[in-house]
Amino acid sequence: MTSHLILEQSPDYVRAISPYRAGKPIEELAREYGLNPQAIVKLASNENPLGMPESALAAMQAAAADLGRYPDSNGFELKAALANKHQVPADWITLGNGSNDILEMAARAFLQPGLGSIYAQHSFAVYALATQAIGAKHVVVPAKNLGHDPDAMVQAINDDTGIIFIANPNNPTGTFLSAAQIEAMLRRIPQTVAVVLDEAYTDYLPPEVRMDSIAWVRSYPNLIVSRTLSKAYGLAGLRIGYAIAQEAVTDLLNRLRQPFNVNSLALAAATAALADDAFLAKSYSLNRAGLEQLQSAFEAMKLPYVPSYANFVLVKVGDAASVYEALLRDGVIVRPVANYGLAAWLRVSVGLPEENNAFINALAKALHIERPQAKG
Repeated sequence: MTSHLILEQSPDYVRAISPYRAGKPIEELAREYGLNPQAIVKLASNENPLGMPESALAAMQAAAADLGRYPDSNGFELKAALANKHQVPADWITLGNGSNDILEMAARAFLQPGLGSIYAQHSFAVYALATQAIGAKHVVVPAKNLGHDPDAMVQAINDDTGIIFIANPNNPTGTFLSAAQIEAMLRRIPQTVAVVLDEAYTDYLPPEVRMDSIAWVRSYPNLIVSRTLSKAYGLAGLRIGYAIAQEAVTDLLNRLRQPFNVNSLALAAATAALADDAFLAKSYSLNRAGLEQLQSAFEAMKLPYVPSYANFVLVKVGDAASVYEALLRDGVIVRPVANYGLAAWLRVSVGLPEENNAFINALAKALHIERPQAKG
């Protein structure tokens, strides 16, 4: 009885939160179906199939000798590396325990009950979670072609708007807004509204569509660019993200940042990974080939999909829940996205060529269709 009474002291908006569900771990699937963990293919969490770079592993191992001490709370060396990479002052950088940490800091800085956030339908679930945790209002703008509708998002702004989240490329749909579209939005958004440009997948963009979002930070004092080293840099397990914003906004974020929110191993690995251009180039090339392999297979199987600018593909399979379960029985983990309002779709991360091939085989089997000619 006492436990129920204490729960009643929690705000209604906290009790209403639907917890974030991560992709199913390999070990969990192995236990559930009695499978060999080594034979399971996980394409559920947009991880880098190359793993972490050797340069980062070596730096992490060296840092392990000093784990009896707290990490550098200010992250001096990593901030210096980021400042050099992006040509910004170090006091424009906020470090996060993954980019989720950055998104939550931004929400806490610019939202409160009575104010609201704006984000697109079918965009990253953490925007809703971060808003809900504060008791702020949600304004979910209907998607346009499964992606952002820039005009509608700007038109949704009112006097109660505290923050607008823009995911580019978008997770889980893989859609993309051009530089011209983003800058047109920035020009129309009042500078009393914080803008978070979430660029978790920006390193996978083809060179011809990449944009200098950091230059926009210099022009728009309400802009926060959020990035991560979990994807192309292969450091998902270390949880390291960062934000770039002008000094006044960065100061506000750092007032909310937990002390020592980035651990010593992550700081060392991230600093080394940022300098590893060869690994980043290899990650990019592998991903482009993997996207071609998957998307060509979907075309051969006549399955609708969303052309992706990230490291995953959203594919329409019909009864996605049943197909997902069939894939699990064959030792392949992908991501169902019914919680994003996409019940007929699955999100498939790009893996190594043989992993992609295993998924394509299992998908054809689950759908009872002929296996397309393998590529890659």
